[in-house]
Amino acid sequence: MNQELRDITAVSWAELVKDAPELAAFGERRLDGKVSYLATVREDQRPRLHPVTPIIGRGHCFLFVEPITPKARDLQVNGFFSLHCGMNDSSGSSGEFLVSGRVQLVDDKEMRVLAESVSSYRPASRAVLFELLLNEASATEYRGGRASRKKWRAQ
Repeated sequence: MNQELRDITAVSWAELVKDAPELAAFGERRLDGKVSYLATVREDQRPRLHPVTPIIGRGHCFLFVEPITPKARDLQVNGFFSLHCGMNDSSGSSGEFLVSGRVQLVDDKEMRVLAESVSSYRPASRAVLFELLLNEASATEYRGGRASRKKWRAQ
């Protein structure tokens, strides 16, 4: 990972919970165990989009990824990401949630056990585990036809 990535402030999900508990709770409802969309950056700096199923629990946001996929390669080479929840309908009635930051490859066996324990599915043993470290988060809810937005940025 290049120096620019190491220098951005990016923190665990626990910090979002501590700083903005309502925003974190909304994000967990919209992301945890649900198909969401992960944007990564290719080696040639073009964006790429992937469906994923994030796992949120015990102060962390995890992704299990097949090791030989473009998604895994993008995350290991560049590390920047944005993650947006799936939408239930075209009106946005369920609300939108977006987080951005950088990933950290997780090699620690205890962290993998933790990720598997909070997951709603059983990941393949060959899957690579990443923790999503957050730089910013935002939510948009549509109440009475009006957008209500909340934002958070890591300190």
